[in-house]
Amino acid sequence: MRLLYLGDIVGRAGRDVVVANLGKARERLRLDFVVANGENAAHGFGITPKLCDDLYAAGVDVVTLGNHTWDQREIVPHLDAEPRLLRPLNYPAGTPGKGVGIYEAPRGKKVMVVQVMGRLFMDPLDCPFAAVEKELRKIRLGPGGADAIIVDVHAEATSEKMALGHVCDGRASLVVGGHSHIPTADAQILPGGTAYQTDAGMCGDYNSVIGMKKDAAIHKFVRKTPGERLSPADGDGTLCAVFVETDDRTGLALKVAPLRIGPRLAENWPD
Repeated sequence: MRLLYLGDIVGRAGRDVVVANLGKARERLRLDFVVANGENAAHGFGITPKLCDDLYAAGVDVVTLGNHTWDQREIVPHLDAEPRLLRPLNYPAGTPGKGVGIYEAPRGKKVMVVQVMGRLFMDPLDCPFAAVEKELRKIRLGPGGADAIIVDVHAEATSEKMALGHVCDGRASLVVGGHSHIPTADAQILPGGTAYQTDAGMCGDYNSVIGMKKDAAIHKFVRKTPGERLSPADGDGTLCAVFVETDDRTGLALKVAPLRIGPRLAENWPD
């Protein structure tokens, strides 16, 4: 299978670059399944049902969220109504929505998507390691189980993301991190066959501070006094994603590579 994970979509710049380029990427890379993190799609803070629909129409199969899940109140009932929308799995029992789903892909293939949120420097949620372990014990990767498994780790600390990658090694097709909005240069296949990248980066305007307008962000660091509310930078966006090709027999990764399209970072298309 040929899979793509789109990093955090930030504001209109991020939405526009995804809508403008995802169709081309699906065709050129012959993609079977696309996951996108949309938790910053609504002016940098959360997502709305309308924006979810726009992403599905552009070619996204599943939208994941993160620590900004609850910023747009209208999304809360949508979490239970829309199976293609996932929030972190390790929220407490009874929280609206779900953190794992199994989806149909071309040729009768099944893709499982799991999202967890880290705890280092983040909200003190339930243990992400235990949450992932529970799901991977229910459905295994390969014949008789899921044809591909994608684990989305929304976390601040690179160490926590890497530890989760190694815990999942050999049992997932891809473990990929988000939240930092900066693409890391460590795309690799771990010893057990799982593709891994610590952070996919963001889809947004990189002439910014992690997608936000520079002046307001700098003021917060330099002045340490209240200032203008952070808002997304609105220049031309760059799309950052991770591409994975899997073995049809095992579901493990044969290839992993970054995809970058846009004006500010070096463009890269997987071979």
